[in-house]
Amino acid sequence: MTILGGNRISRRSLLAGAGGSFVASAAPFGAASIGRGSSKAGKPYNLLIKGGKVIDPSQGLEAPRDVAIRQGKIALIAPEIPASDAADVLPAEGKLVTPGLIDLHTHVFPYVGPYGIEPDPYFVRRGVTTALDAGTSGAFTFQAFRNFVISRAATRIRALLHVVSIGMVAGSTPNMGELEDLRYCDPKLAAQVAGANRDLIVGFKIRFSNQYTGPNDLEGMKRARAAADAAGLPLMVHIGGSYTPLEEFLAGLKKGDVVTHSFNSHPHGLLDGAGKVAPAVLEARGRGVLFDVGHGAGSFSFEVMEKCLAQGFLPDTISSDLYTANIHGPVYDLPTTLSKFLLLGLGLREVIERSTANAARAFNFGAEIGTLEPGAEADVSVFDLKESDFTFTDADGKSRTGRQKLVPVATVRGGKVFLPAG
Repeated sequence: MTILGGNRISRRSLLAGAGGSFVASAAPFGAASIGRGSSKAGKPYNLLIKGGKVIDPSQGLEAPRDVAIRQGKIALIAPEIPASDAADVLPAEGKLVTPGLIDLHTHVFPYVGPYGIEPDPYFVRRGVTTALDAGTSGAFTFQAFRNFVISRAATRIRALLHVVSIGMVAGSTPNMGELEDLRYCDPKLAAQVAGANRDLIVGFKIRFSNQYTGPNDLEGMKRARAAADAAGLPLMVHIGGSYTPLEEFLAGLKKGDVVTHSFNSHPHGLLDGAGKVAPAVLEARGRGVLFDVGHGAGSFSFEVMEKCLAQGFLPDTISSDLYTANIHGPVYDLPTTLSKFLLLGLGLREVIERSTANAARAFNFGAEIGTLEPGAEADVSVFDLKESDFTFTDADGKSRTGRQKLVPVATVRGGKVFLPAG
């Protein structure tokens, strides 16, 4: 790929540090980032993404457009913006240009427990500008997460605080699940920590599966509800394989709460014994509960998803649940997860909407992300839509062949460009 500024900049020179708006790769804590605002004198824009097809569901936009960036913000979207107006130009002919992807289910608190991964290699370098950590930290560990990971990452990270104060340190069988000792589940403490960190904590997380809760799932739900209500924040619940039927958890959810791992094949899922979406699920959606994918290593079934789609029950948001056990498959990253939904028959705009505009609304991220509206954060993803035969595997080990795959080409985060490795 060639990037043009005042001079022609090759990928090799880019890797050596040429081009003020560009970083060749995201070091683990964003150490390679070069500051924005490096435009050459007299140029109205720092960066121009030129010649791509823009898909921005927040604006109902799907058309060839140039995207100009100034001082880390979207400055202009237009059919034709002169390359001479920008200090650096990112050519996007034949590419898709979207708002920066938002992954609503990730685990990016590394080295503390069995789940967390380094954020930047798997997110900002793969088309994802915002990662929501889904409960890896709790009240006892959040400050470390904030100081040692969130503050140093190039990827924008927001957090769901686990209602259990130790977060997801223990893992599961043969270790003790986090809800098996309710002394660690203190809703008052969770609400206090969330209140003191409202710039980063956007909700709460709790997991309802036998190996995490033991017999305490309903009591855990009661305490999670108390924490969410006290803090005035939404709740994300992990479902699948619980002691208690799903409808009992759904009864405790309110408008704006999120069910994740919605389309798993475990007992007490969305489908009833006849393969129909359960009435309690439809009732929950009707009152504003959201249903997220959260693919993960064990929580997404092509078969379950197809049955739901056939009944008109689509996910509200598409997320990866990316963590240590699935970065080498079957998940890999969020763009691969989105590609599975192209295979299942969703349109490109529907898929992008569920990982940008819908995701931004789900946790009230504000009007500045999930969109390419002028004035928004300059968070942009550039993709190749590859056409070939691609094998995709769900969390049950079942494979399907698709004809399209979203492959990240470049990611712009706050006006800085990050390229994939290699």
